[in-house]
Amino acid sequence: MEGVEHRTVEVNGIKMHVAEKGEGPVVLFLHGFPELWYSWRHQILALSALGYRAVAPDLRGYGDTDAPASVSSYTILHLVADVVALIDSLGVDQVFLVAHDWGALVGWYTCLFRPDRIKAYVCLSVPFMPRNPKVKPVDAMRALYGDDYYICRFQEPGKMETLYDNNIEEAIKNMLTSRRPGPPILPKEGAGSNPLASGSLPSRPLPSWLSQEDLTYYASKFGKTGLTGGLNYYRNLNLNWELTAAWTGVQVKVPVKFITGDLDIVHTSLGTKDYIESGAFKRDVPFLEEVVVQEGVAHFNNQEAAEDVSNHIYDFINKF
Repeated sequence: MEGVEHRTVEVNGIKMHVAEKGEGPVVLFLHGFPELWYSWRHQILALSALGYRAVAPDLRGYGDTDAPASVSSYTILHLVADVVALIDSLGVDQVFLVAHDWGALVGWYTCLFRPDRIKAYVCLSVPFMPRNPKVKPVDAMRALYGDDYYICRFQEPGKMETLYDNNIEEAIKNMLTSRRPGPPILPKEGAGSNPLASGSLPSRPLPSWLSQEDLTYYASKFGKTGLTGGLNYYRNLNLNWELTAAWTGVQVKVPVKFITGDLDIVHTSLGTKDYIESGAFKRDVPFLEEVVVQEGVAHFNNQEAAEDVSNHIYDFINKF
């Protein structure tokens, strides 16, 4: 990661760690769970070499960024406010936004709340999820997949931390390298079929796209912070539903390119594939220009298919 500069900026009442490289129009990268700025290492190098200023923060609760203690400090209003304050700190009016997983959700709401700050959005893995005014999201997930669905299991503070923090490196390895499509189910009794838990699966070799050095970096950061900050995002899903009631039915009117893998756990659950293919996604995001489904690629496509993702990002933002 030669040439990547690191600094800390004050945003929305917290100190945020930011990695950046290059000069030119800003491309802002938002990571997901359980990730860090480092998840964008390949895209930072690729886009900075193509004439862009690549900026990737550790989001609230992650890595070297502050992690407020209160669960309610991780609502979508806090997360979008962090992003807008970060854009302000960069001294620009607008950025190209690229985001994955939870970062993608933050990205969608940033586009919804402040479309004036986003030139175009390249979204990975998680499409826009329109608010259903009749049911809270965690309640809907519980009805669909039961109490052992991973997001339902994440709801109780402290419970999943106990499972994961005993061997953080193995837990992160299992999460990053899981290639099992469909909804992740985390049974309370025994971890045998839990694809995310440490000790749940026989140790498998690292894939070509994830080195031991990469895994060690993730483990070193999460070993200090734990996973609580990241899990708190999930614990605010129902509160976010309450806070965003005023935006029910509002379209996202920013140019968008969406990229996912055909093995992605999001693409293969929650009706996501049908939502995209039925035209409902385009209805909710009228400036959606392209959907790319990468064959044989799982959830962490920004790392697994890094070069392809970087090329897709450049091809899209280069038009603006």
